[in-house]
Amino acid sequence: MIDLRSDTVTRPDDRMREAARDAEVGDDVYREDPTVNELEKRAAEVVGTEAALYVPTGTMGNQVAVHTHTEHGQEVLCERESHVVKWELGGMAQLSGLQVRAIEGDDRGVVSAEQVREGYVAEDLHRPGTGLLTLENTHNSKGGAAIEVERIAETAAAAHDLGVPVHLDGARLFNAAAALGVEASEIVEPVDSAMFSLSKGLGAPVGSMLAGGEAFIERARRGRKLFGGGMRQAGIIAAPALAALENRHRLDEDHENARALAAGLDDIEGLSAAEPETNITLVDCSGTDHTAEEFLGACEGEGVLGVAFGEHVARFCTHWDVGEEEVEEAIAAVERAL
Repeated sequence: MIDLRSDTVTRPDDRMREAARDAEVGDDVYREDPTVNELEKRAAEVVGTEAALYVPTGTMGNQVAVHTHTEHGQEVLCERESHVVKWELGGMAQLSGLQVRAIEGDDRGVVSAEQVREGYVAEDLHRPGTGLLTLENTHNSKGGAAIEVERIAETAAAAHDLGVPVHLDGARLFNAAAALGVEASEIVEPVDSAMFSLSKGLGAPVGSMLAGGEAFIERARRGRKLFGGGMRQAGIIAAPALAALENRHRLDEDHENARALAAGLDDIEGLSAAEPETNITLVDCSGTDHTAEEFLGACEGEGVLGVAFGEHVARFCTHWDVGEEEVEEAIAAVERAL
């Protein structure tokens, strides 16, 4: 089976398994796990922030950040198709008592500075005001669009001019950096906090990082505890995560494989696939007269897995368990399925 559902399906390699076995551990709630401490220090260095916090999942990282930046009842400006809005169970409302003011980004999910200024609400006797702006890079729902540093900086500056902090959902931050040919720290520099996943393209079995200023991370540590993310001998999972952090330099391979996959699928009658910016290929199957679920069911019968991203859109995601050979096999299998 060629699993292209997500880059979260990767399995840890021998190096990661050995790192987990040999990890030096302690109680992380007491800050006594040396491996977690090293991971947090290294992660902060890589993205150029003062500090970082290890969290079990990207969703927790986002929700802890949102909770830490805001006050109960405030509004959060978010792109309408962003992960924090679509895929996190209404966590901002459920966990932090916040309201979402959704912004319709452009076709790549980019929110403009003008839209931030238009969406901003000042605090007064009747309204709690805007407490946070969230951005996303790469933008999952827009096919892994890698948003340019200048666009992030421009939008963040508009929020800062209004006294509003900015959080970046950078689950696939290093994919964005690879696609744009910049360091991840350049993408993170204009914002106040950023989350990035270690268990997606980097291949770690567990975990994400929340990065930001030292004072922010100290407050976020309490939020992590509140949400049930305080861990004990977490060095066993932090050690393979440390190894995974060094895999950020190989993501161009996934992007090249995604482009090859898209080109091959686009050549099949009834399918349409634009060239992906990173490792996510969106395929429109409306030309087959089948829904995405029907199309994917046929693909699964031929040994290829993907996920539905709309009534007639399927998503295929490349990762380090998928090479050129698997891409060729997947294209042939999809053609058989149709």
